[in-house]
Amino acid sequence: MIERLPNIRHLAALVATVEHGTVTEAARSVHLTQPALTQAIARLERTLECRLFQREPDGMKPTEPALLLNARARTALELIGSPRVTATQMRAFIALARTGSYSAAAQLAGVAAASLHRAVADLSLALGERLVERRGRYLTFTRKGTLRARNFSLAQNELRNGLSEVAVWLGNAKGRVVIGAMPLSRARWLPRALLAFSRRHPGVEVAVIEGSYPELAGPLRDGEIDLLLGALRLDDPSDDLAQEVAFTDRPQIVMRAGHPLASGNPLPLASLRDYPWILPSSNAPLRQYWETMIGADGGAEPEVRIECGSVLTIRELLLETDMLSLLSPDQLRVEIEAGLIETSPPPSEVSRTIGITTRRDWRPTAAQRSMQLVLREIAQDYS
Repeated sequence: MIERLPNIRHLAALVATVEHGTVTEAARSVHLTQPALTQAIARLERTLECRLFQREPDGMKPTEPALLLNARARTALELIGSPRVTATQMRAFIALARTGSYSAAAQLAGVAAASLHRAVADLSLALGERLVERRGRYLTFTRKGTLRARNFSLAQNELRNGLSEVAVWLGNAKGRVVIGAMPLSRARWLPRALLAFSRRHPGVEVAVIEGSYPELAGPLRDGEIDLLLGALRLDDPSDDLAQEVAFTDRPQIVMRAGHPLASGNPLPLASLRDYPWILPSSNAPLRQYWETMIGADGGAEPEVRIECGSVLTIRELLLETDMLSLLSPDQLRVEIEAGLIETSPPPSEVSRTIGITTRRDWRPTAAQRSMQLVLREIAQDYS
């Protein structure tokens, strides 16, 4: 289910009070009466179960929890972009953006379909923007709708992190980290990092979401994922994403034990053209490296019989056929050590840069920052 968001007007009251320091000025800036602003702060304090301000002769002094939440709330309000948007509307629209249909969105948000439909309609009216369009049986998002969905999701992430930081400060929680993991990172780097991190930070919740770059880049941009691990797109940098090099991986040609080409020595390109291959899709960096390698002498490409990015599937196909593939030895380490799979160096070195991708404007929590440090430490063993 989509998590519930704090009341947006309560957060606006918090930010205004921190900024102006007095109830009078804060209430004026957010167009509330002083009693209404005071009540909003009190309700937020009850929700968080902590005091946010100390009343002093010269105004309202924010407590540490207030300062922790304020920075995140300020960013969230900027992303939301309108004081007329409510938490219910945001929650409904985020669910609709993630599912693409009102019925599925209602199920995800845990509300009736009619309620969700009404919330989205009210949001469009509040913003004065057309957000979604019906084209026959399908629902599409307008350009403004797509932008709003991403900004709302990022705002939700900021608020989630802000509430988490307050909970950590209060001793009620220890944080959460969400990692997007592409295939290579799941072989050894990420498992080793998770073990080291869990020893240092027992109790911190870590979620790993597996997928390819196209599957994970969107959730990363939307704030659903904190860190993305795997092959970097150095030849196609994105303005909104930051890439950090961790180590260089050198894939090998892999085949079943007893394969006619099994020798452990570099193989000539002519021999590699005699057998069919299993490779990832054409937009994957590893496929592009393979194309460069196999075409180095100007010869024809061999047959790519199966396109597949699943290491488990590739392993089974290699064990039962004479097909070849190009993979990191780490991804088949158990099979190689058991003598089931053999490797040979490619005719010319193939290497790919592995690292950490984050949003450029990402502000990690303490737990997320610690995970970054652990990942960097483990990566040194592969450098």
